[in-house]
Amino acid sequence: MALALQSFATVKDASAALEASGTRYLGGGTLVVRAANEGDVSVSGLVKSTDPALSAIAVSGGTVRIGASVTMAAIGRHPEFDQLAKAARAVGGPAIRNMATIGGNLFAPAPYGDFTVALLALDATVATNDGERPIETFLAARDDSRAIVTSVGFTLPKPDSFRFLKVSRVKPKGVSVLSIAVVLEQAEDGTVSSARVALGCMADRPMRAKAAEKALLGRTLDPDGIAPALAAAAEGISPITDPIASAWYRAEVLPVHLGRLLLG
Repeated sequence: MALALQSFATVKDASAALEASGTRYLGGGTLVVRAANEGDVSVSGLVKSTDPALSAIAVSGGTVRIGASVTMAAIGRHPEFDQLAKAARAVGGPAIRNMATIGGNLFAPAPYGDFTVALLALDATVATNDGERPIETFLAARDDSRAIVTSVGFTLPKPDSFRFLKVSRVKPKGVSVLSIAVVLEQAEDGTVSSARVALGCMADRPMRAKAAEKALLGRTLDPDGIAPALAAAAEGISPITDPIASAWYRAEVLPVHLGRLLLG
């Protein structure tokens, strides 16, 4: 099926073109072009913007703003994103990472969207042409949105406070069995003072493990200290079943891999 592509210099003009029935926004193309190639007849036209701001990366005083068109490859090689590089490199192989964008990853359904799991743990905000909102709010409503994502923003985590794990059956670029991102802060006595735990493949989109987060507070990162969090990790999850793994299996191995990540 031939697809008409319209390119616009501004996000505003691209957004106006998206009002036409059957149009979809084109970022890196790893989602929408594949869908069209697989027979998605709901897509009749593609819209994109060449606005340079969409490809910009700004880091100032620990605050980060990444344009929606920035690729996983660019994140993986950026000198100030050492902690995030592992999450970016978890997205497919080199060819995919050269195309896959930050904005597109926000819309990737499970078992994809590994970098969005990291953004959720980082408490990122998502800016679109109609405003900016917390990433959890954006993810909850993403299926009904016609807004164009322009950038994501977050604060760089403190050294060694960010942890990421992707579990897959095929190394190094297989589809996720699950992914986990954690941002932890510890008090002087070694107890956890702040925790954000984000999960991939435990729902149809990345989700917070809020019960596990609460159970970590005031605890030490040793087997006894994390035990309550591991017991609570499955609260509220609804894992997917696909050819890679069943929902039952994903739920069973979640506390195992979360424990390994927390113990470092």
